[in-house]
Amino acid sequence: MSPSIFLYDEREAAKIISCSVALLRKWRLFDQGPSYCKIGRLVRYRLDDLNAFLDQHRVQTGGGR
Repeated sequence: MSPSIFLYDEREAAKIISCSVALLRKWRLFDQGPSYCKIGRLVRYRLDDLNAFLDQHRVQTGGGR
């Protein structure tokens, strides 16, 4: 049996990645932002996709010169 996947709505996803719901909607409109699931009219986000999005935009500092 595979583990269950919990899906987050827009409000929850926005809170997880510290942005507004309006920004999530804008990103979807322009094919940007985290991956999402579309179930009928519902938009849902997986935690793995939210974390991957944050990882892709991580800026690593330091490293010595």
